[in-house]
Amino acid sequence: MPEGLAQWGPELFMTRERERGCGPAPENARGRNILHGGFEPCLLALLRLSVDRELGPDLTRGWFPRTLARTGHLARAAELVRTTGDELQQSTELLELVKAAAGAGAGAGAGVGVGVGLGDLAAAQALAESIPLPQLRDQALVALVPAWARAGERARAVALAERIRYPHNWGWAWALLAKAVADSGDLDAALRFAARADDEVTSIAADGADQVLALLVEVALAAGDHDRAAALADRVEEITWSRNPTGWSKPLPLAVVLAFEAREGNFDRLDALLRPPPEPAVEADGTLCGWALGEVAGEQGDLDPDDAVTRPFSVRSQLDAGDLACVLDAIAENAGKGVARALADRAEALLETGADRDHDVLLRSVTLLLARHGQTERALALSQRLDADLSVAWQADIAGELARSGDTDGAEALSHAITDRRAQDRALIEVVREAARRGDTGRAEALVHSIDDSWAQGEALLAVVGETARHGDPHRAETLTRSITHRATRARALAELVEPSEPFHARRLAAQAVMLGGWALVLPVLEQLVPRSAAVVADRIGQSTR
Repeated sequence: MPEGLAQWGPELFMTRERERGCGPAPENARGRNILHGGFEPCLLALLRLSVDRELGPDLTRGWFPRTLARTGHLARAAELVRTTGDELQQSTELLELVKAAAGAGAGAGAGVGVGVGLGDLAAAQALAESIPLPQLRDQALVALVPAWARAGERARAVALAERIRYPHNWGWAWALLAKAVADSGDLDAALRFAARADDEVTSIAADGADQVLALLVEVALAAGDHDRAAALADRVEEITWSRNPTGWSKPLPLAVVLAFEAREGNFDRLDALLRPPPEPAVEADGTLCGWALGEVAGEQGDLDPDDAVTRPFSVRSQLDAGDLACVLDAIAENAGKGVARALADRAEALLETGADRDHDVLLRSVTLLLARHGQTERALALSQRLDADLSVAWQADIAGELARSGDTDGAEALSHAITDRRAQDRALIEVVREAARRGDTGRAEALVHSIDDSWAQGEALLAVVGETARHGDPHRAETLTRSITHRATRARALAELVEPSEPFHARRLAAQAVMLGGWALVLPVLEQLVPRSAAVVADRIGQSTR
């Protein structure tokens, strides 16, 4: 493990390594006074120059084409994808473009503030229908079904669901439609679509049926049909164990079902699965649960028939530590305090039963769950079971969860008590972020000065900069950016200021960010200022691949 990875955490560690490698920000605040006149053309010219410096082989697939798709440039994105790769690679990338456009068109796009309308969904459907490989084409159409429904075009969504080609996708299409309609509040229609999904799943035995049924459990609970939800949950459990009786397989729809039930205060199924099986009885004629001991010994290899009376096959419950961790993670964001404590009790009881390969996985999940609900002392006691490096890392995680729960005072006190400076700085970053998010920018800014690492100070200031600008003090926010030491971090801070600033000033800030950190960092916000920005980048990349 690289030095400091545990203490900083994977995300901050990688960002810190990358941004420190970019070097310090220039002393003269490079780009600060650039482009006072003819602003928009100059910004596009600067963007072209930046793109030419940073062209790479990976820009024709992955994040950049998907950004184009989310910002209304789906045709340009498809052109880029079709310049490279074989039929399978192109079909896979086109599927991802359709998903990106579908998410943006339904109001669910992430990372870009540019709206995508019904015309763009129509373009996404046309692109989906052009995907060469039939199976991936079908998956793209399935992704568009709920997107049309969320966009208010239910009739088009139904028509598209009727056109799905492969039977193993039928259940998914109708279940996703049911969920989208349930989210809109039309529960009667949602239940009708859910019944259609159930019929399709029942008619064919296909992989993924348990995932579809788990989604239908959520729809049934949203509609208040608890009997239906319980019956569906029974089928999810039956499929889980019939297909993999010795353990779960990814993904874990049963974990989702157990989380739904726990959220409702129903722990019956979870407790039954956590209960160890009874020891098998040994008959007088030397058989064990119907099996001859000699036969079992031959299969097991190391089983001694002489001690079979005292050695049951397994004292393990059906759920192991990793399984229960999945349940805790699935419910973590929206569990009530009572549910959280009840799950933590069960997790600790399972941890006490003995060693498990996923012992630390469950320990981490229950620790963070407790911290999220204010059970700090209990969470810290659990973290002490680890070696020193992991223990301080988990203390930083606990401080972060405590801050997000609203107890920023307790989180700050816990942060200062962490003995490792790297883990302490990570914890303080989380406290600063949460204090800023709650509007206490003065306190957040003061806390930054207690952070030891210069890069970490800049990382913490990012949140202060954005919230200070959004709370009506853009000049103070811009002044704070100039105190950030590393150029890449300062560029990110400038990008944070673009959206809440007036257009002219926003363009100047965007230009400074491009000068410091390059075009990729600010493309999402640039698209809001200059809608041709993404197209300009696509043109330059397209020219380089010809």
